Amino acid sequence: MDLTIKHASGAMTQLYQDSLQIRKTVFVEEQQVAVALEIDQFENVATNYVGYLDKMPVVTCRTIVEADGGWHIQRVATLREYRHHDYAKTLLTSVITAAQKARVPYLILGAQLTAVPFYQKLKFQATTRPIFLDANIRHQEMRLELNH
Repeated sequence: MDLTIKHASGAMTQLYQDSLQIRKTVFVEEQQVAVALEIDQFENVATNYVGYLDKMPVVTCRTIVEADGGWHIQRVATLREYRHHDYAKTLLTSVITAAQKARVPYLILGAQLTAVPFYQKLKFQATTRPIFLDANIRHQEMRLELNH
């Protein structure tokens, strides 16, 4: 079954609602992140990406444009029963391609430590920023330079 990837900006779309439902399931329910931390001031400006299997939203992330034009990837999440099928890899490859087409200089993200090897396979590299806590979960900042 093919993954269909769609994206939209802002919080007034069905795609945003689909993304938020995945995030609530993964981060709020599974990882016990407070809803007040999960839903933030960037909801209206972020571009959300959602991967659908036969119209069922199964994987998501969002991007926020940094002041220097780079894209900050956040809220990467896959519903539990759809993990280990490369859906997040497919989704992020789509984001990388979109960033390259838009001539974005780099992508940056905060990876949960357990996900660092996943991002390394996509050529992201750890930055010199020390490991940090986000929502009480240890993260490593990672960056992908996009050469144009």
